[in-house]
Amino acid sequence: MYVPYNTLPDTARVWIYQSNRKFNEQEKEKISEMTTDFVEQWTRHGENVRGSFTMLYDQFLIIAVDQNFVEVSGCSIDASVKLVQQIQVQFQVDMLNKLAIAYKEGDEIKITPMANFTQLAKAGTVKSDTVVFNNMVNSKKGVATLWEVPAAESWHARFFN
Repeated sequence: MYVPYNTLPDTARVWIYQSNRKFNEQEKEKISEMTTDFVEQWTRHGENVRGSFTMLYDQFLIIAVDQNFVEVSGCSIDASVKLVQQIQVQFQVDMLNKLAIAYKEGDEIKITPMANFTQLAKAGTVKSDTVVFNNMVNSKKGVATLWEVPAAESWHARFFN
């Protein structure tokens, strides 16, 4: 069952998928339609899941579920990953690369392989105060407070030691 993202509790579980590029308006509309359709029929062992999604910076798809309503696991999580795989194919993007790091350079979001981020940190191109996106957060509250932070306040800090 789809509900607006802002109505989910702070404890809602989230999965963050970053695209290797921004989506245009047409793509965002289609992705919103696909994701709404998915969430509307999302179930766990026949029980409706209370879920939602949001898209941030035209590049990050965040799928969320109220685990107080129905706890998701296994097959229901796999179903959401299949949706993301469909989006990847349809729009020719990479959204499942967990070794790609997103960070801000001015107002622009850059995506780079982890190995390259390490080199950028050593060279001083990215610094401990560079804003990074911590896609490992797993709650709605985490998205609001821990997702977009200076590298020193995230797991990214290890690149500056």
